[in-house]
Amino acid sequence: MALRMIERSYLRARNGLRYVRGSHRPRLGATPKDVVWQRDKAQLWRYRGSDVRYSQPLLIVSSLVSRSYILDLLPSSSAVEFLRDRGLDVFMLDWGVPDELDAGSGLARYVDEYLPRAVAAVQRETGCAQVTLAGYCLGGVLCTLYANAHEAAPVRNLVLMATPFDFEQMGPMVGALREGRLDPDDLIDETGNVPADVLYSGFFMLAPTTVVAQRATLLERLWDDEFVRGFRAMAQWSRDQVPFPGTAFREVVEHLVRGNALMDGSLRVGGRRIDFATTPATVLTAMAEGDTVVPRAASEPGALLVGHPERREQLVLPGGHVTFGAGRSALRHSLPSLADWITAHSEERAT
Repeated sequence: MALRMIERSYLRARNGLRYVRGSHRPRLGATPKDVVWQRDKAQLWRYRGSDVRYSQPLLIVSSLVSRSYILDLLPSSSAVEFLRDRGLDVFMLDWGVPDELDAGSGLARYVDEYLPRAVAAVQRETGCAQVTLAGYCLGGVLCTLYANAHEAAPVRNLVLMATPFDFEQMGPMVGALREGRLDPDDLIDETGNVPADVLYSGFFMLAPTTVVAQRATLLERLWDDEFVRGFRAMAQWSRDQVPFPGTAFREVVEHLVRGNALMDGSLRVGGRRIDFATTPATVLTAMAEGDTVVPRAASEPGALLVGHPERREQLVLPGGHVTFGAGRSALRHSLPSLADWITAHSEERAT
């Protein structure tokens, strides 16, 4: 017992110094991958690795407002690594870091330009006619619009992970925009975009006391190398937001936040009305019980709005917003459940 206490004291001191100095930072997004398509800032990645056992590739579409590496946080704590090792051919569409050249990008550019071309690139790379399309957070909204906007969209399965539909159920920053206490132009800087630090402040508003509690837990577990590694990775991601293109932000505020237009089961994008029940894909709405970024009440309506009624399914998972990508709950519950659903709705390759 005494030796263990001495060892832990040493580890606390060592890890504490590393944390204060900012050294020995974990390498994030480390699963090997290749860039197989690119347009402007957007890149399509294909992950290398295990034998592919299912015909339909999986294309994950990240959110517009956070770094995609939350889904590839650390080795052995990575959604893409887990899904790849279950025999899926995994791709990721990463939007990059917007600058003043992207300020004019509206929802139509993502729905009608980037997504169709990225899906076509997946088809070329794999030779498969259909894909499983999985959107995370606002990426799920873009996937919903794309899958229903294009009659020939080759989407066999549509997976919506923590995707907001009812914006009246969202957090305080959204509430301030909805009620008019904040105006979109108040948040847009000289580049024409919403800067990353404003978005981080908005996430911090959701649970300001959480940081104190997390640091108290870190102090208690400072001897645990794996815990410290995971804590530092998550802390880096939570602060590492990206700017929100100004035009898309104004559209989101006008139509989604203030108009709550997604709850009508349709949305006007690029001058046309997109009906969410158009897609013939099998649709899974997945939500987390403890999500404070996109509460369950905000994402649950997707299970009643997207796709044909007989092809809609839903999945309620333990954990919070990041349970789709990282953490113990992800590895024990969320990712196995998602992998089971996707593989059950995909065709196995002939031996």
